[in-house]
Amino acid sequence: MSLRFTSEKSTLLLLVLGATLICGLPLLLLFKTGLTDEGRLAFGPLLEALESRSVQRALWHSVESSFWSALAATCLGTLLALLVGLTDIRAKGLLVFLILLPMMIPPHVTAIAWIQALGPASPVLRWIGIAPELGSTHPLYSREGLVLLLTLQHSPLVFLLVRAALRSFPRELSDAARVSGAGAFLMLRRVTLPLLGPSLLAGFALAFVAALGNFGINALIGIPARYTTLPVLVWRRLASFGPDVLPNVAVISVILACVALVAILLQSLLQRRMRSSLIGLPQDPLAISLGRKRPYIEALLWSFVGGVLLLPAASLLATSLVKTYGLPLSLETLTLDNFTEVLWRQSVTLRAFANSTLIAGLAAAVIALISLLLGYFLAHKSRGLRRWAGLALTQSEIAFAVPGLVMSIAFILAFIRPLPILNFSLYGTLWIIGIAYVSVFLAVGLKPVAAAFLQMDGALEDAARVSGAGFFRRMRRIFAPLTAPSAASGAILVFLTAYNEVTVSALLWSTGNETIGTTIFNYEDGGYTTLAAAMSAVVVVATIFIMVAMNALSKRVPAGTIPWKD
Repeated sequence: MSLRFTSEKSTLLLLVLGATLICGLPLLLLFKTGLTDEGRLAFGPLLEALESRSVQRALWHSVESSFWSALAATCLGTLLALLVGLTDIRAKGLLVFLILLPMMIPPHVTAIAWIQALGPASPVLRWIGIAPELGSTHPLYSREGLVLLLTLQHSPLVFLLVRAALRSFPRELSDAARVSGAGAFLMLRRVTLPLLGPSLLAGFALAFVAALGNFGINALIGIPARYTTLPVLVWRRLASFGPDVLPNVAVISVILACVALVAILLQSLLQRRMRSSLIGLPQDPLAISLGRKRPYIEALLWSFVGGVLLLPAASLLATSLVKTYGLPLSLETLTLDNFTEVLWRQSVTLRAFANSTLIAGLAAAVIALISLLLGYFLAHKSRGLRRWAGLALTQSEIAFAVPGLVMSIAFILAFIRPLPILNFSLYGTLWIIGIAYVSVFLAVGLKPVAAAFLQMDGALEDAARVSGAGFFRRMRRIFAPLTAPSAASGAILVFLTAYNEVTVSALLWSTGNETIGTTIFNYEDGGYTTLAAAMSAVVVVATIFIMVAMNALSKRVPAGTIPWKD
């Protein structure tokens, strides 16, 4: 056996073992804790949990809110994708960027912004004289309000999937329909929507699972509305009683994980039945002429996008600029003290910015390195190596699909005890959050790199092998430079997601190891609304800056790597 082949196999073995350790093993421990009694498989704890009225109510609330928000997100995202992807509206690039922007804003920041935008103390609504009466119930503190915010948060996911599917359609299909005399609506009903079936189903499932595991919106809207979902129930019990209730919350987490995995399984089975074989190469998308209706449709579209973005953003900024929440924004009440407080005076916020930058940056770098190596094996000519690489990929996709709060419980169970030999526990440290980020977001960074490897000509590696280049030399001199732009793009997406998240770190943080997401949530939960608004405004600006940087990178990466660029 040659050294080159040994290097490849050794590297792949380490990748698979690493994926198992940080993705598969924690989930196995979670299910072991939730489904065993004294070391034997037992469904007693699970049945006992399901008999609890609080668990039943939280389970129903989770499924109900996730279903309706996913349905609404699918309708809204599909409508936006059809307008942008099939018509001749103008400024499509900017529209796509703005439509996807809410997906990049952390859910808890979205919740805080809309709470401040529509509440009785809203600075913007009070300024224009249409705010609800002081002391009245906030209109968002209800099941409908929760569903509305989940819809706005997750409709960009559906938009992204449907738009990508539209771009993969061969033009011959639509051209044949139009030559046969079919109008735009008939073609949409008889050709486009039936072929979009698998993508619509995938979008619904993705929005459902995302809503099921969403913590920020469920907590900030659901708790005041007394509409408790499973993620909030887990957080409340663990925050109130500590690690002593781990077996109890592990059972609830198993229920939540099972619901998510069942949804994904059903989606996969239905997609196989609905899949249609398309003949022909994808070409430029249609640009159906809207004629005289175009200005009106563009006005409605821009009004919707502007309302979704500007109203909460203006309210968030206005709240961050007043001395006390509830005061109208004026020259007398205008102040920058909240920004000064969170950026310079509060040690917890400075520490949170430093912690999030460090662990999100390290996680992004580690994921970029793993993706370069694993992407190579996923596109390898050897079926055996591809299968082993597929095992690591499957574990990373499951870790990404399972709700983040479930992964948090799994990591607590896996790392609360001291590590063997080292005799050191990761629980209560910043590193457990960083490892959790690598586990949960590995699939995000891997997808663009794997796509880049699949686009490469196999002759590159054949030529390198004939020239005597070993595995690491081939990676260093050929594949790493060619896939570096995709790896960088994936790393930026990982950094952006991890930098702002709260779901994974909600149960893993401790004093001294706060993240940006947990600090904002704690400010809002503790009644420091103006500080939460100021810190959220900084995060929104940072998010937009990173997205603009990714936009500038789009010319150096393969087409489709940046979601909003063609």
